[in-house]
Amino acid sequence: MTDLTNKTVDQIWRDIEKVMNENPIPFKDLNVIYQFDLTGEDGGTFQLVFSDETVKVLRNEFKEPKCTLKMKVTDFKKFLQGTMNSAAAFMMGKLKVQGSIGLALKLESLLGEYEL
Repeated sequence: MTDLTNKTVDQIWRDIEKVMNENPIPFKDLNVIYQFDLTGEDGGTFQLVFSDETVKVLRNEFKEPKCTLKMKVTDFKKFLQGTMNSAAAFMMGKLKVQGSIGLALKLESLLGEYEL
């Protein structure tokens, strides 16, 4: 797994969008909007939109999300690298989820299919 420590959040989102669109098979039937509220240095609000076998990252224009994940930027990077389990992070209060917990768990599994 790539070390994301020195990448900006914007770089990470661009990488996610690129890598996932190169291989849409794992999410081909998924039509959902995830929102990430990231706090700390380089944080912000981002949406990951799955529709019609494509992924798009929204930074400024937002739609109604089905699942919102709130965490620190440092924890977001650990989450993407697979070094922070979402269930454990949720129990420790490092991850807050609004909306569907099932969708949050599905996202963790889905992101695990990609080398970021």
